[in-house]
Amino acid sequence: VQLQASGGGLVQAGGSLRLSCAASGRIYSSAVMGWFRQVPGKEREFVALIRWNRASTYYADSVKGRFTISSDNRKNTVYLQMDSLKPEDTAVYYCAVGSRYSSQQYDYNYWGQGTLVTVSS
Repeated sequence: VQLQASGGGLVQAGGSLRLSCAASGRIYSSAVMGWFRQVPGKEREFVALIRWNRASTYYADSVKGRFTISSDNRKNTVYLQMDSLKPEDTAVYYCAVGSRYSSQQYDYNYWGQGTLVTVSS
């Protein structure tokens, strides 16, 4: 499985961005797709996840109500709609795929290359 993340950029606080993660290869219906983010010098942190069959989603408290994760199985793509962005959302965002419904990065086997999101105040 290969993952290609895109959609990052520079946005003002309060603005929106949509990240995309295109997957190539076989994605099982029970797979879990996750978004994580990392600021230099800090641990990578969980943002959101979705089961590939879209049965359920889960969000970090810090983004709940502002970010929405979704998937388009026909396009093998997962999206992260980010609204009401804050400067503290600035980070490199990574998508990943795993087999467990988990917010722990070690439960994810494949990772995209990351896309930078910068939110200016």
